[in-house]
Amino acid sequence: MTAQIIREATAAELPLLQDIERAAGELFRALSMPEIADDEPPATEVLEGYRRDGRAWVSTDGADRPLGYLLHDEVDGAAHVEQVSVHPSAAHRGLGRGLIDHLAARATARGLTALTLTTFAEVPWNAPYYTRLGFRVLADDELTEGLRHIRNHEREIGLDRRCRVAMRREL
Repeated sequence: MTAQIIREATAAELPLLQDIERAAGELFRALSMPEIADDEPPATEVLEGYRRDGRAWVSTDGADRPLGYLLHDEVDGAAHVEQVSVHPSAAHRGLGRGLIDHLAARATARGLTALTLTTFAEVPWNAPYYTRLGFRVLADDELTEGLRHIRNHEREIGLDRRCRVAMRREL
C-alpha cells in the first residue's frame, strides 16, 4: 500500500466530493436508513466555502484523485469534524483515520485541545469506529453550547436525536 496523500481540496474537485458523499451514503440503505442514503451532499457553494477557508481536505489515490474527504469547523475551541466520507471502493484502507489524524495534527498546531463530531450511535462505521479512533461519547451535560446548537439543528432537519451522539477526542 502506498502512503496516504492528504492535501487541500481544489475547486475543480468539489463535484467529486459530492460523488463520494452519495456513494458513501448508499451504505445506509442496507441499514434501513434510506432517508440518509437519499440525503443530498452539501451544495458546491457550501463546499467552496470550506475549501476557500482551508477547511476541506482530501485523501487521494496514486493518480491524485480524491477517494475521501473531510470538512471541519471550529466549535467552542475544538476542531469539529463536520463531515468525513470515504468512497466505498476505498474503504478499510485507513483513509478516514488518516484524514482525522491530519486534522488532529493541524488542530494541535493551532493550540486547539480536542476534536469533536456528531454521528449515529449504532452505525458500525460511525460511533463504534470513532471510539476506536479515541473519541468518547459525551453525556448531555458535557455538551458545549456549540455542540448543543449542532444537535438542535440536526433535529430540525430530521435526524433522530435518540440515534445520534456527540463525541470528543482530546488532543
